[in-house]
Amino acid sequence: MPKAAPPRTTGLPLTRLLTSLAPLLHEWLPRQRWFAGKGRPVTDFALLTATELLPGFLHLLVRTEHAAPPAPSNPPRAQPADCYQLLVGVRDQLPPRLAPALIGRASQGPLAGRTVYDALQDPQSAALLLERLRNPGTVGPLCFERDPEVTVAPNLAPRMLGVEQSNSSLVYGDTFILKVFRRVQPGVNPDLELPWALARQGCERVPAPAAWFRTSQPQETTLGVLQPFLRGADDGWTLALASLADGRPFTEEAYELGRATADVHLALADAFPAVSLGRPQTALIADAMTERLDATAQAVPALAPYVPGLRAAFDAVAALDTAGTAQRVHGDLHLGQALRAGEGPWSVIDFEGEPSRPLAERRRPQPPVRDVAGMLRSFDYASCSARPNNPRWAEDCRAAYCSGYAARSGRDPRDSPELLRAYETDKAVYEVLYEARHRPDWLPVPMAAIDRLAGS
Repeated sequence: MPKAAPPRTTGLPLTRLLTSLAPLLHEWLPRQRWFAGKGRPVTDFALLTATELLPGFLHLLVRTEHAAPPAPSNPPRAQPADCYQLLVGVRDQLPPRLAPALIGRASQGPLAGRTVYDALQDPQSAALLLERLRNPGTVGPLCFERDPEVTVAPNLAPRMLGVEQSNSSLVYGDTFILKVFRRVQPGVNPDLELPWALARQGCERVPAPAAWFRTSQPQETTLGVLQPFLRGADDGWTLALASLADGRPFTEEAYELGRATADVHLALADAFPAVSLGRPQTALIADAMTERLDATAQAVPALAPYVPGLRAAFDAVAALDTAGTAQRVHGDLHLGQALRAGEGPWSVIDFEGEPSRPLAERRRPQPPVRDVAGMLRSFDYASCSARPNNPRWAEDCRAAYCSGYAARSGRDPRDSPELLRAYETDKAVYEVLYEARHRPDWLPVPMAAIDRLAGS
């Protein structure tokens, strides 16, 4: 007797489909590494779009409603909603090879009795996604597009990268890598916008987008980007840890990484307009940093004793009459965002910015020293990962990186000490909140920087 095909869901009311999915997502979604609502209980779901790419293969945009954790004397407060992109499969039974992809078995609604799973972990579904990108077109509100000058070969074997951050990544035949954005916001994602602009500038430090897909509903939103996969390359974090483990310096690599960062900044300055930072602009920067500090101190009580010292760094920026210019920058630069194969040049990837921040903020011009501060914090993280801790290694790398940046750009970031300290402080505050929510065992790393920066 032939096996029954998965039910077609085209035309099903979204509320009926949500009846099947909501109980499963309540359990599964908060466990995902890329779920941004840690510490904010999900109170409700809304299914914004559901597009059937094949029978049993659905593309979903799901909005989650949240409540803040109740304070001792206050009831739960409503929190801003988040929107997540999910690609789910529906089967009668899940084969053992897909067991890690299980979301759950629906007990009600149109999918009752069916097994629902994360389709990105299914090679068959992942292959279909690549075919959609190879052959541009639309499916419902989804639009698949490709650079006509780039050829994407068919039948490239997919594999999902095991290291999950704020998104999910698929590698196809060690030739291309597809980043699928999980928490999405309306607008053009910088991870498409900036590499595309850099490619038009002839900047070879950044892999150029080969294809991408987006949705027109409920608003225009970037959903994923396909780029060349840098085969044989290691990220800067891996290379730095190897240096520490072997007891050898990393200053030459750090110097070249500084030059690579400057190359990217110079190309971005040519591609996008810059703005001058006068007293009103520096005050706004300082106010935003202070606001994030106060909010983080409420969420992480261990930070509270350091607030006066940290706020002094932001007050120093507010007092500046001018702080040079702001331009488009990477926005979340660290050792994990830099790749290098052997003795070859450094490449820079992942221009999405800090995913927890609003998209409009991530697309706003920023002082280039913000990226520099992010990399300096990353050297500290690497040195703290060594046993024993090696602060001298970090100091040497920080100096070499700034020297390399200055040699290529003509501007030494250490010549802007107020801005550099403020952005490094702001980054450390961000790290405190991130580690407290996601990796509490790592909290001592940014707290050590907080102690140093508060006493500067």
